[in-house]
Amino acid sequence: VSPEDGDPARPRGQQVNGEVSGTPRLRGMGDPSLRGTAAPGGSRTEAMAEDWEPGPARGDRDVTPGGAPQRAGQQEEALMTELSELVQKVVKSSSWWERHGVDISILACSFLLLPAGFLCLRSAQAIPFLAGVLTLGVVHHTLTVKGSHLASHNALTESKSWGKVWAIFFIELCSAFTVEQATYNHVKIHHGYTNVIGLGDSSTWKLPFLNRYVYMFIAPLAVPILTPLVALDLLRNVEWKAALRTLCCMFLGFYCHYWLLLHVSGFQSAWSALLCMLLTRSLLAHPYIHVNIFQHIGLPMFAADRKPKRIHLMSLGVLNLPRNALLDWSFGHSLISCHVEHHLFPSLSDNMCLKIKPIVSQYLKQRKLPYNEDTYSSRLQLFLQRYEELMVHAPPITELVGIQ
Repeated sequence: VSPEDGDPARPRGQQVNGEVSGTPRLRGMGDPSLRGTAAPGGSRTEAMAEDWEPGPARGDRDVTPGGAPQRAGQQEEALMTELSELVQKVVKSSSWWERHGVDISILACSFLLLPAGFLCLRSAQAIPFLAGVLTLGVVHHTLTVKGSHLASHNALTESKSWGKVWAIFFIELCSAFTVEQATYNHVKIHHGYTNVIGLGDSSTWKLPFLNRYVYMFIAPLAVPILTPLVALDLLRNVEWKAALRTLCCMFLGFYCHYWLLLHVSGFQSAWSALLCMLLTRSLLAHPYIHVNIFQHIGLPMFAADRKPKRIHLMSLGVLNLPRNALLDWSFGHSLISCHVEHHLFPSLSDNMCLKIKPIVSQYLKQRKLPYNEDTYSSRLQLFLQRYEELMVHAPPITELVGIQ
């Protein structure tokens, strides 16, 4: 509940460069409608990657914070342009290996580990069997999280045609989701309206009927089951050809996994093979859910008609976690330690986000802009302590004060 008019400001959020990132809350501003944002039934993957260019993000309205003069908005756009030019110099001076090769190699190595994982599951001994579960679990999340995320932004290749192929492969075949809805909800809505109430505020990750411990520690185990069910429901919003393609890819992906467990790993029954599928596919489901909520929820939220320009929207509403070898490999730098960089320049690969990180962090700090960083354990503790406020109740709308 927002404070009454006249109540003193109540700052909230994480410490950013020694200052609190949150800003005072406003009263009487409801959730904006979704008018004009519904995914078109005939949406195609040609428009799936949000190309970054100097200037504001797509969807930015010509609104300046707190009724400030138009000049303030122009200054904000100039900041984004200046940062974009600095990043563009780094991108142009980088080799293909740095722009795409490193991440493609990680995905290729994951494919090469698949035979070893399935063969380890043949063992009757605990250690080789667990090694097989671990291998297949990490490979599954690398393909479905890192691969799908990069493919949705067309960050694996500079070819749009190949980009569509990789998107279908990673998102539909590996992840059992539909390309059109995945790219629309993530690229167009989440990135276009990051932390905007009712649009890109990560509310799809909230399940307010669950208590904090069930949500944080038990519910993630259901992700492999819920993902295809949600995908099937969303097929109503796409063309029949796209829906048919998705169904075929989903079936092929599941059946290949099931067939390999029976004929390569040597499982004797369908139930044991299905249980192993659930185990490997949910191995990293907990950090997957946690990362998706840690990096946005609890940070400033905005109304659609009162959101700041791109550079402020992303610096205020996005948070970086520390480097982690397992999550860096499985999820990618852009989802872990370079999430701020990824939201500012979403078409860059994980490796390029890591390369521009010093430039972005230094630039934001020099311009006295927030650069949110926090540890995994700190965010976990925060969400357990403030679960009702962050995950059950409607988030307050941030007042745009001091953003000039």
